[in-house]
Amino acid sequence: MKRRDFIISAASVAAAATLLPRAASAAPGTIDWFTSSDQNILDFWTNVVKPKFEAANPGVTLNLIDGQDNAGLQAIAERALAALGTNADPQVDIFEGFDARQPVGAREKGLYADVTGLSNYSKINPLAIQLDGLPENLPYRGSQVLLAYDTTKLDPANVPKTWDDLVAWIKANPGQFIYNRPNKGGSGGNFVRRAIYAANGNDITKFKVDNYTPEAGAAALDPAWAMLNDLAPSLFDGGAYTSGNTQSIQLLGQGAVTMIPAWSDQALAAIASGALPETTGLVQLSDLGFPGNFSRMVIPSNGVNKELALKLADFVLSEEIQTAVLSELGGFPGVSWDYISPELREKFKDVIPVSIPVFPGGDWEKAINENWYRAVAPNVDPAS
Repeated sequence: MKRRDFIISAASVAAAATLLPRAASAAPGTIDWFTSSDQNILDFWTNVVKPKFEAANPGVTLNLIDGQDNAGLQAIAERALAALGTNADPQVDIFEGFDARQPVGAREKGLYADVTGLSNYSKINPLAIQLDGLPENLPYRGSQVLLAYDTTKLDPANVPKTWDDLVAWIKANPGQFIYNRPNKGGSGGNFVRRAIYAANGNDITKFKVDNYTPEAGAAALDPAWAMLNDLAPSLFDGGAYTSGNTQSIQLLGQGAVTMIPAWSDQALAAIASGALPETTGLVQLSDLGFPGNFSRMVIPSNGVNKELALKLADFVLSEEIQTAVLSELGGFPGVSWDYISPELREKFKDVIPVSIPVFPGGDWEKAINENWYRAVAPNVDPAS
């Protein structure tokens, strides 16, 4: 999926059905792989996974196809579902950044292969499996919001590692922290969600995709708005909010602030590219981490090259590729950190997650985005 886009409309799926990519080959020995993820993910597969997998499997070709967006993949999955139980070729062997719960009812009809028998499946981080536990989903890379900070201004020994410590630090260092508006990027959006958790005793079970009501929303969100209003005067420029993930990173890179919430993959990529200096520190909260998630692969059970697709999925869980997810892509490995080299575990020890809460979308997301403007930033135009 494009960055953090989880919800699409049925109308979008129907429209995308007429615009399906036509680059699938269905040729023996060719794995047709579809993604709707960001360009950096396609680049990673093009420059890292594809050459390594093809070198390890002579005669096999990995055909990488950009499905454009989640609606495009939905339409391709609908085509595969229509072909299920027939001799028709679904023209797809594997989806990247997709979920077996899409389209609705597809997994119950047997559209996707069970991946729990892969030789490397036992290496997957239990946190990733616990997020949904579906035997058809193969989590292989993760991303989580964390804190990025300037170690030339803030000694790593003194960096806040709990929510209460973070709040105390922001108040003690006015003007040195900023987050983006929650509907303009997931780093700020998940900072707000972490505040919501804190205002509700860090009880993540209170929030489910199907349990929102206006009454429940007011009871859960109003205390968080009070908390964020209390913090506002201590933020950068007396209560400013950036317009997105990238602008927050730019302010940190320019030295305008000392600390920001940031996506783990974006922060690591920014350090690697020089957008953030090498003196940038990264840390995750230890009481309850900021929200995040894992990206998954699913394999159609009726794909012409299903066995090769399963072989590819197993390969992606290998130490070589999982190390590259961390070092080349800037994502979290999908496997447990025990299967990452000791050197990298030491290097990233402050961001290894002990919890990865996933905040539901749907009506909760709508209520957060709308009410944050009303209750916390009434002078900010939501459309700006």
